[in-house]
Amino acid sequence: MTHKVVSRFKETRHDGHIYEVGDNYPVEGKKATKARLDELSTTKNKYQKIFIEEITETPKDKE
Repeated sequence: MTHKVVSRFKETRHDGHIYEVGDNYPVEGKKATKARLDELSTTKNKYQKIFIEEITETPKDKE
């Protein structure tokens, strides 16, 4: 499961790492819990803002 950042934020659980729009989440070498992914991908957080979205890879067309 891959996530992309859609709103810039500072991740307090990753030593203050700043995620910019378009970055992958989490950064290499860090892990995120399902609860944290849910918190960041919905408005159920302190800022009521979506910060990440799940990216689903589409299979390439068969030739």
